[in-house]
Amino acid sequence: MTIAAGRHTHLAAQRAHLAALPTPPEHVVVAMGDPQIADVVGEAAGVHVVEVPAPPGHLPLALARNTGVQRSLDLGAELVVLLDVDCLPGHALVDGYASAASRLGDALLCGPVTYLPAEAGSPAPDQLDRWTSPHAARPAPGDGELVRGGDHRLFWSLSFACTPATWRRLGGFCTDYDGYGGEDTDLGMVARREGVDLVWVGGAHAYHQHHPVSSPPVEHLDDILRNAATYHRRWGEWPMEGWLQAFAERGLVTYDGSAWRRVDGAQEASS
Repeated sequence: MTIAAGRHTHLAAQRAHLAALPTPPEHVVVAMGDPQIADVVGEAAGVHVVEVPAPPGHLPLALARNTGVQRSLDLGAELVVLLDVDCLPGHALVDGYASAASRLGDALLCGPVTYLPAEAGSPAPDQLDRWTSPHAARPAPGDGELVRGGDHRLFWSLSFACTPATWRRLGGFCTDYDGYGGEDTDLGMVARREGVDLVWVGGAHAYHQHHPVSSPPVEHLDDILRNAATYHRRWGEWPMEGWLQAFAERGLVTYDGSAWRRVDGAQEASS
């Protein structure tokens, strides 16, 4: 299941890699305010496009993911794999998650993610392995190895899987989050609260296609402030502190001891 708005080239590459798998999975694609998504994915068998309204510049990420998973369950999915639109599936991603689910059942499953360098472009399916270099901030077990008892605060939603039973136990992404940031960390905290193990799945590799990013993501400043406040209200601590501190160093936000707030004129300062 993939959510998308724009990123048509990334989505087309993802579709090609999924189609190249030995047994291509059913693929639900949620188009967030982007009617061109249906044309990008075409009419391939097993591809299902769901539309979620979204005003320009606003992405309802939590709602879109919940909508896509529900469609997947309605189609009879026994396992749902969520993969961001800019990620390519490794040849063993689906099988690795499926094997882990069959061994563990009720768990939140996360595979290693490689951030491809610019020179990699969008590698062909048979060329992905040569670029494998999992992100150092997350565990990267060997192929077929499962590492249980993961830190739920390290959960990220760009590549993960769970069974329908686990999804229902977690209740999906909290739609109090609106726009960019916080909703995936929140789901990890819900899993911890509910006693759902976070398991790192060796061999279930995903490859994040290179694209320019801003650090910190100043274009999402308002979303991050709003969603950080939501997270603090729910969990009593601040998420995304690295970004918040970076915003503060740029004079975009301040912390008054109880809340992070935008500084007057920050819109101009961030441009």
